[in-house]
This record gives sequence, C-alpha cells and structure tokens, in this order.
Amino acid sequence: MINLVNKMKTIKHNVKNEIIINKSRFICFLHKINSETEINQLLEKLKKEYKGATHYCYAYILGNVKRFNDDGEPNGTAGIPILNVLEKNELNHILAVVIRYFGGVKLGAGGLVRAYSTSVSECLNKTKIVNMVEGYEITIKFNYEKSKIIDHILKDYNILNKKFSDNITYVFKISSKNYEKIEKQIKDFEINKKSIFVIDSSNT
Repeated sequence: MINLVNKMKTIKHNVKNEIIINKSRFICFLHKINSETEINQLLEKLKKEYKGATHYCYAYILGNVKRFNDDGEPNGTAGIPILNVLEKNELNHILAVVIRYFGGVKLGAGGLVRAYSTSVSECLNKTKIVNMVEGYEITIKFNYEKSKIIDHILKDYNILNKKFSDNITYVFKISSKNYEKIEKQIKDFEINKKSIFVIDSSNT
C-alpha cells in the first residue's frame, strides 16, 4: 500500500479556465494525477494542442514529491506561485499547468507572480475540493457467461474502461474499504490490482 497519510485532498473534477491580464492569455488546467507518467503525457498533449504558446509553466504535488517549472519566465515568477496555491489549499495528487500567450505588455516580476497565482486560484474556484483515500485501480477479466454476475457486483462503481474480445475486461477504481466488500466475490477471476488514491465517496 502507498506509504502516505490515510487521507489527503484533491479536486473532484479536472478543470480549465482562461483569464486575460494586460493582453496576455493565461490558460490554466488542473488535473488529478496518480503518476509522473500521467504528468508527462498531459504536458506533451497540452504542448501539441497549444502549439505556439510563449510559456508552459506548471507545478505538481504527488505524494511527497513537489516539483515546478518556470519554462522561461523569470526565476520564481511562475512555477513557485502555482505551487503555492496548491499548497495553500492542501492539495495532493494534482497537476496545475498555466499556458501563457504573451500579449506584448511586460508584467514585471510582481505582476507575473500575481498573474500565475490568480490563474490557478480562479481555475480552482470552478471545481470542488474533496478528500482522497487509499484504494486500487482494478483490471478484471472474465468470460461472457459471467458478465451478469460481474455487472451486479460492480453496479455501484463506475467502470472506466470496457474491452470485449475473447473475454471481457473491465477497469475501475475503488477505495480499499469498498474493495474489502467485494473481494471475496471476485477472487476467482483474473485480477490486476494497482495501488492508487481515489476520491472518498462519503465526502463528494
């Protein structure tokens, strides 16, 4: 199991928000994350989607790891202000990316700090902060004749992915507490279990 505190906070939904300050566009993205692989994939995706932007600044908190990047902005004017907003709200398992299109007006060091902080804060206002608990991402494989049984067992859980071939494969996330409730019912099936943090359904 992940060696961290039993509960932490994150955002309920991934969100995007855009603000304009002195003709510069600041586009903020807040995403829940469970691995650095996810972070790298998302950064690559955003750089392709927003090709031509002046800066792609970000910060993330993943467990005990905290990192930030100014991406060419003056040292300490982008990544740290982004990280400070995440820390102030006690968030974890979260990535904040702020993409800037320079509008021709220099903001100065203080102006940049305020702009990046405001961008993240306003984006955060578009979602809800929720608790996270230890849990699993489960991949379960079963025969077609067992589909009704599995569907009944998992009726209260959101299936993230379904694949149909010679067998059926479901992927879903579940808290450790809820997994204990269904563990005996699914123990005879082919299961792959990855430790992650999930949103605490009792606080959503």
